[in-house]
Amino acid sequence: MNENNLSLLSDHDIYLFREGSHFRLYEKLGSHPVSHNGVEGVYFAVWAPNAERVSVMGDFNFWNREANQLNARWDGSGIWEGFVPGLKKGSIYKYFIKSRNNNYSAEKGDPFAYHWETPQKTGSIVWDLDYKWDDSSWMGSRKDKNSHNAPISIYELHLGSWRRVPEDGNRFLSYREMAPLLADYCLEMGFTHVELLPVMEHPFYPSWGYQTTGYFAPTSRFGTPQDFMFMIDTLHQKGIGVILDWVPSHFPVDLHGPSYFDGTHLYEHEDTRKGFHPDWKSSIFNYGRHEVANFLISSALFWLDKYHIDGLRVDAVASMLYLDYSRKEGEWIPNQFGGRENIEAIEFLKRFNHSVYENYPDVQTFAEESTAWPMVSKPTYAGGLGFGFKWNMGWMNDTLKYFSTDPLFRKFRQNQLTFSLWYAFFENFVLPFSHDEVTQGKGSLVGKMPGDEWQRFANLRVLLGYMYGHPGKKLLFMGCEFGQVREWIHDESLEWHVLGFGFHKGVQNFVRDLNHIYKNEPALYERDFGWDGFQWVDFNDAEHSVMSFVRKSAGEKEVILCVYNLTPQPMHNYRVGVPRGGMWKELLNSNAEIYGGSGMGNCGGFHADPAPAHGMDFSLNLTLPPLSVSFFKNI
Repeated sequence: MNENNLSLLSDHDIYLFREGSHFRLYEKLGSHPVSHNGVEGVYFAVWAPNAERVSVMGDFNFWNREANQLNARWDGSGIWEGFVPGLKKGSIYKYFIKSRNNNYSAEKGDPFAYHWETPQKTGSIVWDLDYKWDDSSWMGSRKDKNSHNAPISIYELHLGSWRRVPEDGNRFLSYREMAPLLADYCLEMGFTHVELLPVMEHPFYPSWGYQTTGYFAPTSRFGTPQDFMFMIDTLHQKGIGVILDWVPSHFPVDLHGPSYFDGTHLYEHEDTRKGFHPDWKSSIFNYGRHEVANFLISSALFWLDKYHIDGLRVDAVASMLYLDYSRKEGEWIPNQFGGRENIEAIEFLKRFNHSVYENYPDVQTFAEESTAWPMVSKPTYAGGLGFGFKWNMGWMNDTLKYFSTDPLFRKFRQNQLTFSLWYAFFENFVLPFSHDEVTQGKGSLVGKMPGDEWQRFANLRVLLGYMYGHPGKKLLFMGCEFGQVREWIHDESLEWHVLGFGFHKGVQNFVRDLNHIYKNEPALYERDFGWDGFQWVDFNDAEHSVMSFVRKSAGEKEVILCVYNLTPQPMHNYRVGVPRGGMWKELLNSNAEIYGGSGMGNCGGFHADPAPAHGMDFSLNLTLPPLSVSFFKNI
């Protein structure tokens, strides 16, 4: 039909697409309601270079594979396009693709769809992204809120299990229902950002979103794109940033998804030694193919552009960097230099980060990278991968090993706590206690702590106090902030009812106060990434399992002493060196009764004695409560 002559793609678009530098493809490919020659309808465009025939089928043509054929562009780009009159927002569709190869045909969802049917249905939905935002105040100030010298305390959550409605069949909360509850909770608790496990559309709910098929659509399980925008808008209006988990490392092989899209391995590598992930039974993107890089980087920029997202956390970066990741000898292909590094993926990650910061300099990217790959969070112009931050997985593992040890034996393992300072400033680290630590048989955070109930909760408080004192930004998974005993289960709500019990409420009070103190004390965040913001007082007292250090603000205007007693034995008249005289106010004591402790402390603080200790000219004579952390500020 003549209407098919419509195209949203210019010659310049095609040039950029083939070159691998078209990062706004979501404006051109996919489905777009338009008016053409006075006729309302929908323009479709899809990349399928090995197709013999492509048509649009849906609820508007009774899923007829023949009725609405698309035209292949003449320029060799492999893009098929066409205009279907009369279609409106809400129409459900798929592409029927008949391949040149092996007489293959399939019904495929739209890789660029803005909206999808709610799984287990798999159709794409024609949609628009019209929304009137009311977050200009946040957007104008977020550069400061996201900076390296800002307090960043991230509340990580899974939307499907944060809260549910048990009286209504245990159903999900919608985006709009969740918005005010989550925003008010984060504000009260003092978190600066939320990080959402992947919200991009995914067919298999127990994958937690990490098996993504809809890279341009929030999951419809909780509402429409505009509903998700409302949630982000609400969080922004309360001063809470939003970080999304983003998964360019692999994608599922579901028939309706991008896998084997046009009868060839279009988005993924053909050779399973590079194109199939043995752990997750999923496909791996072909990062060296320009059109695939376009697709992925367009997805990243899409969320920053259309949804005002403040950061992207890239999942499983290590699996992208190494060709032999989780593979045995003979199951992987060396690079052209004979090495194990995935050069195409490395260049892709650099291009991704460069593009993000070039277009949105006030956001951040975060790498979940579990190896010692150098310069992950250093700029690309300096030879780094270009991420803004890196998760400190080594710190997390060592810390949890230490705290899971009976205090009687901790004196033999103090190096598990102190070792992290040898490398703490090599990267811009985030300290994560994430979902991965509290599921799949690993137990809850408090469940890892040794001792009786009192000791387990005291250990949890001092663990969290150690995280907030240690250099690096903070991340805590939902439920850990009130000491949920049961490990995380993705299809049930958190156990909010336990807040009726004192120890749980005490941990929540402690995390709330930790966050507010953290945000209000520049010494705890301004200089997270250099030795100028940190000074050991004593890391050698392994015999008593006591550790102390000082945090400093810019110009050393403010100084905070952090002291940790990691045994159940209180210590009296314990002298700790301090760099200054004057009054040292007790800002925080995890043993306070409001937190579930015994109330032993230091009466609000002391004046420093002119008695040298730990190489310093002044010292404090302290009481160290059992299994406790205490913060003191020089005023």
